[in-house]
Amino acid sequence: MHFPEWLRSLRSSTGLKGSESEDLWSLLPSLPLSSSFSLLPSSVLGLGALASITAYWLVTRPRPMRPPCDLKAQSVAVNGDPSCRRSAILKDDTLLEFYYDDTRTAYDMFQRGLMISGSGPCLGFRKPGQPYEWISYAEVAEQAQVLGSGLLAKGCQPNPEQFVGIYAQNRPEWIISELACYTYSMAVVPLYDTLGLEAMVHILNLAEISVVICDREEKAASLLENKENGTTPKLSCLVLFNDFSQAFVERAKSCEVEVLKLEQLMVSWGGGRSHLNVAPFNRLIGHCNNVLFIYPGKPKGAMITHGNIASNTSSVIKILEVCLHFHLVSMFCYGARVGFYQGDISLLMDDIKTLKPTFFPVVPRLLNRIYDKILGSVTSPFRRALLNYAVKRKQAELSSGVVRNNSLWDKLVFNKIQESLGGNLRFALTASAPISPAVLSFLRATLGCLIFEGYGQTECTAGCTFSMPGDCSTGHVGAPLPCAMVKVVDIPEMNYYAKNGAGEICIRGPSVFRGYLRDPEKTAEALDRDSWLHSGDVGQWLPNGTLRIIDRKKHIFKLAQGEYIAPEKIENVYMRCVPVLQVFVHGDSLQSYLIGIVVPDPEVFVDWAKDRGFVGSYEELCQNPDVKKAVLEDMNAVGREARLNSFEQVKDLYLHPEMFSVANGLLTPTLKSRRADIRRHFQEQISSMYSKKAY
Repeated sequence: MHFPEWLRSLRSSTGLKGSESEDLWSLLPSLPLSSSFSLLPSSVLGLGALASITAYWLVTRPRPMRPPCDLKAQSVAVNGDPSCRRSAILKDDTLLEFYYDDTRTAYDMFQRGLMISGSGPCLGFRKPGQPYEWISYAEVAEQAQVLGSGLLAKGCQPNPEQFVGIYAQNRPEWIISELACYTYSMAVVPLYDTLGLEAMVHILNLAEISVVICDREEKAASLLENKENGTTPKLSCLVLFNDFSQAFVERAKSCEVEVLKLEQLMVSWGGGRSHLNVAPFNRLIGHCNNVLFIYPGKPKGAMITHGNIASNTSSVIKILEVCLHFHLVSMFCYGARVGFYQGDISLLMDDIKTLKPTFFPVVPRLLNRIYDKILGSVTSPFRRALLNYAVKRKQAELSSGVVRNNSLWDKLVFNKIQESLGGNLRFALTASAPISPAVLSFLRATLGCLIFEGYGQTECTAGCTFSMPGDCSTGHVGAPLPCAMVKVVDIPEMNYYAKNGAGEICIRGPSVFRGYLRDPEKTAEALDRDSWLHSGDVGQWLPNGTLRIIDRKKHIFKLAQGEYIAPEKIENVYMRCVPVLQVFVHGDSLQSYLIGIVVPDPEVFVDWAKDRGFVGSYEELCQNPDVKKAVLEDMNAVGREARLNSFEQVKDLYLHPEMFSVANGLLTPTLKSRRADIRRHFQEQISSMYSKKAY
């Protein structure tokens, strides 16, 4: 065999391509071999085999990821003030507004994806037991334009003061309806499924909404009821994704509300294609247009602009340009496809396995469940020792910047775990709540993918900090995004001072919202005169330039002795306890100690109790005082490990067998505790705990 043929066979056997094969060719001058192997002695052949193995290792060895900046200095002080920082990726203090000059709106981003993908798949859906079906970019673009022109035919105006409600589960029609509004400069008002009657009426009237797009008749009927009793006089048209009854049409007609199916609006009633000559989105002014997000409490309309979305998305792209672009809007920007679940949460894991996603946005609660299930499935001492060793080996690779899912340990130990999420996962993003450093580090190793942690809120277009590619450290939420300056300001009553690098987190930049719709008082509370958004969260700058969330300014209260308590900080600590799924910490300024309401995790609680000698059903264990004492001891142990002060530890608790949820009114649609409602709901148990002798 001549040398070039031998090398080609090695290349073929290793599957090398492009630059990898060039690396292999570059080794040739150092190999002491002649041009033919047919006359070489065995010793030289042995040397050639060794060289082959060496060459194979060199081109297939794992390569560390190159981070976009020095991971020891991920942010830079602004004007020499270490309490105010911006991303180290930026060359100066000029914040990033747009990654591409011609993509300044969500509409522009989708159009860029359309240009890249054309007839490629865009939105995916599936029926039970079936593979995913896909709607192409070209089809989505056409349907959005036709639907948008249909909205104009029903009296909607092509300007940012026109608000259109969308009241539906996530599905392809939701995105098409959203794009239809953006195509003609209209603003979108997402309506949550469980806001309740009072909040829904407030939203519809606040934004003067006349047209609402729904998925099914039951939701539309709840809106129609408000129209019938005269509380939402502006409502005039309901558009449904699903079929509806003729009786519902007649009922709506009696109170002057028109009911149409989505397809009808797109092709009939003088709308649809007959209005396609209306000029679509004006890009030159479009980035200032509103996209209105409503969220609960007393509902407020956070006015988010296309420019806000573009700057936030551009910042994520800027950070991840060293690896791969994602983010929901940026996925469309790059022609990626997005798959939706069937709408049944019990089928979610089957949907994930079928879709085989490369990017997976996930809440910490789900990651905690994955973590608990993995540990719970390992019963024998040998398997647990093997798992721990494999995790340590993968974590060692992560610390050197190597992220992969094809190592020996992936094939021997982690393969089934990765296959449960489809087997193609490359990126995951967790936000919305803190995640335990131990859980995050463990899952980065076992899932073999990048897991980013971010921090932000609706008012800064979701994110203001983001962890860096290649940074495997935990216990922080990353450095400022390139679109944001982040600073901490003094909170004297909580003993936090900016000079010490700690205080209330404030954000400024092109991703910060314009204010609350028609609510100047709430806007002034959130935005100061210098356009800094005050988050209500307490943060601390770390030596590497990342931000750690350490407390919460809002919801703080005093105990009888005058100690300030931040209950959400304590709750985040207690969430690390194995048997705890949800926890609510309560205190009273007339009382000297804290108490808690705990929902045990139904997936682990029975086994956890059994290991401690307690037997019974989930409900029976919740009523067992000895089990309650064991849970309390476990929580206090975790609290001591986290260095909670004695007065920050709960002294009594009530085990509740039903989860806090949006449906029972104890969580917001963004899964945050409705603290006042929880207090009212458990007033009897709270009073009972405080009626006992003082601790």
